[in-house]
Amino acid sequence: MTFFALSGCALTGQVPIVAQVAGPDVTRLPSLYVTGLNVNVPRSLKVSESLGYYPNGDIVWHGDASGDRYVQVENIFRGGLGQVTDQMTGDLPIEIDIEVTKFHALTPKARYTIGGMHAISFDLTVRNSETGDVILPTRSIKANLRGLGGTEALMAESQGRTQKVRIQEHLAAVILAQLTGKPYIPPA
Repeated sequence: MTFFALSGCALTGQVPIVAQVAGPDVTRLPSLYVTGLNVNVPRSLKVSESLGYYPNGDIVWHGDASGDRYVQVENIFRGGLGQVTDQMTGDLPIEIDIEVTKFHALTPKARYTIGGMHAISFDLTVRNSETGDVILPTRSIKANLRGLGGTEALMAESQGRTQKVRIQEHLAAVILAQLTGKPYIPPA
Protein backbone atom coordinates (compact mmCIF):
# COMPACT_ATOMS: atom_id res chain seq x y z
CA MET A 1 0.00 0.00 0.00
CA THR A 2 1.17 3.52 -0.66
CA PHE A 3 -0.04 6.99 0.06
CA PHE A 4 1.27 10.29 -1.13
CA ALA A 5 3.03 12.89 0.95
CA LEU A 6 3.73 16.40 -0.23
CA SER A 7 6.61 18.39 1.19
CA GLY A 8 7.25 22.09 1.57
CA CYS A 9 5.28 24.97 3.07
CA ALA A 10 5.20 28.25 1.19
CA LEU A 11 5.11 27.74 -2.54
CA THR A 12 7.31 29.85 -4.73
CA GLY A 13 5.68 29.11 -8.04
CA GLN A 14 7.16 25.61 -8.14
CA VAL A 15 5.04 22.48 -8.16
CA PRO A 16 5.57 20.52 -4.93
CA ILE A 17 7.33 17.19 -5.22
CA VAL A 18 5.10 14.18 -4.65
CA ALA A 19 6.78 11.20 -2.99
CA GLN A 20 5.36 7.74 -2.52
CA VAL A 21 5.67 6.51 1.03
CA ALA A 22 5.28 2.85 1.86
CA GLY A 23 2.67 2.07 4.48
CA PRO A 24 2.14 -1.00 6.62
CA ASP A 25 1.03 -4.31 5.15
CA VAL A 26 -2.60 -4.33 6.20
CA THR A 27 -3.73 -7.09 3.86
CA ARG A 28 -3.62 -9.61 6.72
CA LEU A 29 -5.65 -7.51 9.16
CA PRO A 30 -9.22 -8.48 10.00
CA SER A 31 -11.96 -5.94 9.47
CA LEU A 32 -11.82 -3.26 12.15
CA TYR A 33 -14.08 -0.90 14.02
CA VAL A 34 -12.93 2.00 16.18
CA THR A 35 -13.92 2.10 19.84
CA GLY A 36 -11.46 4.68 21.08
CA LEU A 37 -9.57 7.72 19.84
CA ASN A 38 -6.62 9.04 21.82
CA VAL A 39 -5.11 12.27 20.52
CA ASN A 40 -2.11 13.85 22.22
CA VAL A 41 -0.82 17.28 21.24
CA PRO A 42 2.21 17.65 23.52
CA ARG A 43 2.56 20.96 25.31
CA SER A 44 6.27 20.76 24.46
CA LEU A 45 5.43 21.68 20.85
CA LYS A 46 6.13 25.35 20.13
CA VAL A 47 3.13 27.44 19.02
CA SER A 48 3.71 30.34 16.66
CA GLU A 49 1.18 33.12 16.20
CA SER A 50 3.39 34.84 13.61
CA LEU A 51 1.62 35.96 10.46
CA GLY A 52 4.65 35.67 8.13
CA TYR A 53 4.81 33.34 5.15
CA TYR A 54 6.67 30.61 7.05
CA PRO A 55 6.64 31.09 10.83
CA ASN A 56 9.02 29.13 13.00
CA GLY A 57 6.97 26.79 15.17
CA ASP A 58 5.68 23.26 15.56
CA ILE A 59 2.07 24.44 15.66
CA VAL A 60 0.89 27.14 13.27
CA TRP A 61 -2.88 27.46 13.12
CA HIS A 62 -5.02 30.50 12.34
CA GLY A 63 -8.20 28.75 11.17
CA ASP A 64 -9.94 29.27 14.52
CA ALA A 65 -10.26 32.35 16.71
CA SER A 66 -7.41 32.99 19.12
CA GLY A 67 -7.35 30.42 21.87
CA ASP A 68 -5.63 27.26 23.02
CA ARG A 69 -3.97 26.07 19.79
CA TYR A 70 -3.17 22.67 21.34
CA VAL A 71 -6.86 22.01 21.97
CA GLN A 72 -7.79 23.36 18.53
CA VAL A 73 -5.32 21.01 16.80
CA GLU A 74 -6.57 18.09 18.91
CA ASN A 75 -10.13 18.89 17.81
CA ILE A 76 -9.07 18.98 14.15
CA PHE A 77 -7.59 15.49 14.49
CA ARG A 78 -10.69 14.28 16.34
CA GLY A 79 -12.86 15.63 13.51
CA GLY A 80 -10.80 13.73 10.94
CA LEU A 81 -10.78 10.57 13.07
CA GLY A 82 -14.54 10.82 13.47
CA GLN A 83 -14.84 10.47 9.70
CA VAL A 84 -12.72 7.31 9.89
CA THR A 85 -14.88 5.70 12.56
CA ASP A 86 -17.97 6.24 10.43
CA GLN A 87 -16.40 4.15 7.65
CA MET A 88 -15.07 1.25 9.75
CA THR A 89 -17.76 -1.25 10.68
CA GLY A 90 -15.73 -4.45 11.02
CA ASP A 91 -15.34 -7.10 13.68
CA LEU A 92 -12.13 -6.30 15.61
CA PRO A 93 -12.42 -3.42 18.11
CA ILE A 94 -9.46 -1.05 17.99
CA GLU A 95 -8.18 2.10 19.64
CA ILE A 96 -6.24 4.63 17.63
CA ASP A 97 -3.45 6.53 19.35
CA ILE A 98 -2.22 9.72 17.70
CA GLU A 99 0.63 11.89 18.91
CA VAL A 100 0.98 15.09 16.91
CA THR A 101 4.59 16.04 16.16
CA LYS A 102 3.94 18.96 13.79
CA PHE A 103 0.90 20.91 12.66
CA HIS A 104 1.96 23.74 10.41
CA ALA A 105 -1.01 25.15 8.48
CA LEU A 106 -0.97 28.30 6.38
CA THR A 107 -0.95 31.75 7.88
CA PRO A 108 -3.52 34.24 6.55
CA LYS A 109 -0.71 35.99 4.63
CA ALA A 110 0.22 32.78 2.79
CA ARG A 111 -3.39 31.68 2.39
CA TYR A 112 -4.56 34.87 0.74
CA THR A 113 -1.53 35.26 -1.53
CA ILE A 114 0.66 32.39 -2.73
CA GLY A 115 -0.76 29.37 -0.88
CA GLY A 116 1.66 26.75 0.35
CA MET A 117 1.75 23.47 2.16
CA HIS A 118 0.01 22.28 5.31
CA ALA A 119 2.90 20.33 6.92
CA ILE A 120 1.36 17.80 9.29
CA SER A 121 3.18 14.97 11.04
CA PHE A 122 2.05 12.54 13.70
CA ASP A 123 2.77 9.15 15.20
CA LEU A 124 0.07 6.51 14.78
CA THR A 125 -0.40 3.37 16.90
CA VAL A 126 -3.34 0.95 16.70
CA ARG A 127 -4.24 -1.34 19.58
CA ASN A 128 -6.83 -4.05 20.19
CA SER A 129 -9.44 -2.40 22.45
CA GLU A 130 -10.16 -5.60 24.34
CA THR A 131 -6.61 -6.87 24.98
CA GLY A 132 -4.47 -3.73 24.61
CA ASP A 133 -2.21 -5.63 22.20
CA VAL A 134 -0.55 -3.51 19.53
CA ILE A 135 -2.00 -4.40 16.12
CA LEU A 136 -0.09 -1.84 14.07
CA PRO A 137 3.09 -0.62 15.77
CA THR A 138 3.83 3.08 16.15
CA ARG A 139 4.98 4.70 12.94
CA SER A 140 5.54 8.30 11.92
CA ILE A 141 3.17 9.66 9.30
CA LYS A 142 3.74 12.76 7.18
CA ALA A 143 0.33 13.91 6.03
CA ASN A 144 1.19 17.09 4.14
CA LEU A 145 -1.49 18.72 2.03
CA ARG A 146 -1.33 21.49 -0.55
CA GLY A 147 -2.76 24.63 0.97
CA LEU A 148 -4.85 26.75 -1.34
CA GLY A 149 -3.90 30.36 -1.95
CA GLY A 150 -5.34 33.56 -3.34
CA THR A 151 -8.50 33.31 -5.42
CA GLU A 152 -8.51 29.52 -5.14
CA ALA A 153 -8.59 29.79 -1.31
CA LEU A 154 -11.36 32.39 -1.39
CA MET A 155 -13.46 30.30 -3.78
CA ALA A 156 -13.04 27.17 -1.65
CA GLU A 157 -13.92 29.06 1.50
CA SER A 158 -17.07 30.51 -0.10
CA GLN A 159 -18.15 26.91 -0.74
CA GLY A 160 -17.50 25.86 2.85
CA ARG A 161 -14.16 24.21 2.01
CA THR A 162 -12.17 25.92 4.76
CA GLN A 163 -8.65 24.92 5.76
CA LYS A 164 -10.11 22.99 8.68
CA VAL A 165 -12.57 21.06 6.50
CA ARG A 166 -9.88 20.18 3.94
CA ILE A 167 -7.36 19.15 6.61
CA GLN A 168 -9.90 16.98 8.47
CA GLU A 169 -10.91 15.19 5.26
CA HIS A 170 -7.24 14.74 4.39
CA LEU A 171 -6.38 13.29 7.81
CA ALA A 172 -9.34 10.92 7.53
CA ALA A 173 -8.16 9.71 4.10
CA VAL A 174 -4.56 9.22 5.27
CA ILE A 175 -5.55 7.33 8.43
CA LEU A 176 -8.15 5.23 6.60
CA ALA A 177 -5.51 4.24 4.04
CA GLN A 178 -3.19 3.23 6.88
CA LEU A 179 -5.86 1.08 8.53
CA THR A 180 -7.50 -0.54 5.53
CA GLY A 181 -5.02 -0.59 2.67
CA LYS A 182 -7.51 1.35 0.54
CA PRO A 183 -5.89 3.80 -1.86
CA TYR A 184 -5.21 7.26 -0.55
CA ILE A 185 -7.47 9.79 -2.26
CA PRO A 186 -6.59 13.40 -1.41
CA PRO A 187 -9.51 15.81 -0.93
CA ALA A 188 -10.30 18.29 -3.70
